[in-house]
Amino acid sequence: MIEHQKHTALIPKTPLRFMWFVSKPHKKYFYVALIAVTFAEICSTSIPFIFKSIIDTAQKILDGGATAHTLWFWAIVYPCIVAFTFLNWRFAGFMGLEWVTRLNATAYQTLFAQLVKHSHSYFSNRFAGSLSSKVTHASEGTQSLAEAFVWNYYSTIISIFLTLGFLASTSTLSAGIFLLLILILIPLNIYLVMYRRKHVVTFSEQSTKARGYAVDAITNMSVVRQFSRTHEEEVRFANQIHIMRKLNVRQWRISEWGLSINNVIIVIFEAIIIIVAVKLWVAKTITTGDLVMITTLMMSMQRTLVFIGNNMNGFIRRYGDIQEGLADIVIDYEVTDVPGAQALIVPKGEIVWSDVRFTYEESTAIFDGFNLIIKAGERVGLVGQSGAGKTTFVSLLLRQHDIEGGSICIDGQNIAEVTQNSLREHIAVVPQEPSLFHRTIRENIIYGKPDATQEEIEDVAQKAEAHEFIMSLPHGYDTMVGERGVKLSGGQKQRIAIARAMLKNAPLLILDEATSALDSESEVAIQKALHVLMEGKTVIAIAHRLSTLREMDRIIVLEKGKIVEDGTHQKLVHKKGMYARLWKHQAGGFLKDEEE
Repeated sequence: MIEHQKHTALIPKTPLRFMWFVSKPHKKYFYVALIAVTFAEICSTSIPFIFKSIIDTAQKILDGGATAHTLWFWAIVYPCIVAFTFLNWRFAGFMGLEWVTRLNATAYQTLFAQLVKHSHSYFSNRFAGSLSSKVTHASEGTQSLAEAFVWNYYSTIISIFLTLGFLASTSTLSAGIFLLLILILIPLNIYLVMYRRKHVVTFSEQSTKARGYAVDAITNMSVVRQFSRTHEEEVRFANQIHIMRKLNVRQWRISEWGLSINNVIIVIFEAIIIIVAVKLWVAKTITTGDLVMITTLMMSMQRTLVFIGNNMNGFIRRYGDIQEGLADIVIDYEVTDVPGAQALIVPKGEIVWSDVRFTYEESTAIFDGFNLIIKAGERVGLVGQSGAGKTTFVSLLLRQHDIEGGSICIDGQNIAEVTQNSLREHIAVVPQEPSLFHRTIRENIIYGKPDATQEEIEDVAQKAEAHEFIMSLPHGYDTMVGERGVKLSGGQKQRIAIARAMLKNAPLLILDEATSALDSESEVAIQKALHVLMEGKTVIAIAHRLSTLREMDRIIVLEKGKIVEDGTHQKLVHKKGMYARLWKHQAGGFLKDEEE
């Protein structure tokens, strides 16, 4: 397990630096694997030299210039070198698997830790499926790049230098031709890779977008079916797949043309090297063993040289996957803790808004000089038409956005100067649309208090009118709720959310349409439980159903980010202002009774 706070502080934004960054904690495995690969490649590339020695020794024996002992020596060396080669490759494999799997895990953890610290706006503007794909692409791409670095790129470099050395020891002309081949292939493939790079990145982006579309449609499958839009979603996804395929063909075609050019160049140069070697042998400038070694080296290098293009193409594909992920995940946070931020302490629960100014991107100001004092233990209802600022009010209190001016203080502590975690630990929220994890009911209820006992869990479940339906389920509290709680009804999900908030027992409580999904009978029971929950807490309740706010200490009516009315239910009804109109609209003939 990595230390997230430290490890995500300076995450590099480029693929190669990121790979090294997540490798650092496990570098001992990397170094050992690298040494083993070095020995394995040296032994493997030396085998043609052993063939040369065997053939030359056999020729000398025939000519009477050597004994069979020398031939036996090379005959024994050959299987030993092969065995040592395999031994080192396998040792490198075992060390490498430790390195790359740990590196992969660190990459996942690092990127996830970076991702979850982003602001509310960040997630609101992106597909959940796309973000998941970006984390996967970057992490898996880093692992693939690390594997390729050791077993492809590094081993290829060693093989080229050793081949060059063996050729030089036999024929400087052959070595020179081989060097010229390398000097042509490498710049050519670098150019082709750089040309392909932009196409690979574009393809990766569209691939991620396609996954985002799929996840979005699957997540909202109930809506798709309710509106009979299955065909439209199929067409929409098919269009995205068509775009993705065209981009894939384009970047792949560049790869195939590059490999074709490589093949032609390799065939021409290898033919020249073999022709030169044969001429030298005919002229008796080199031995039969030398000819065999040169031929064998060219045969073994043929695959390596072809893979220069493949390796570089593979490199840019992996590079593009990583870059696409890092570019969207490793960006500056919109909301951050100030240096030296302290934990929030809430002895009372007073909330003070002072001259708060806030504007969403490309919109008019939501709050402009907003002032409000909510006393400790006060229960306040927020009312207003859509767009009045109720949801924004809650978002700013939770510091999901940073305000542009003024301050929001809790017990005299500016929430912009305390840690975000400590702020949210002191606030329990029951949202209008409760979000449940695809986990058991028990795990969802104890999310705010992981060490809760079964007695505590059942107690809050009973208060939230949830215990009875939970026990009627096949596995009781161990029943899986499905993704986003899809296996439960709206009312059941709401009760679980209320139980979760009750168990958290935070001093500040936000109820955002907390009983909106309940039937009238259940609502009455829940209201009683909420009264118990609200005791001793500062409460902010948002409700379109105004009957749920009648017993609030104060009701604040918002219009376009301004407080237009403030008072008790009775006071506001008799004032005959906006609240009275809203109440009349909902209560109809009962308004007269209220006024009397």
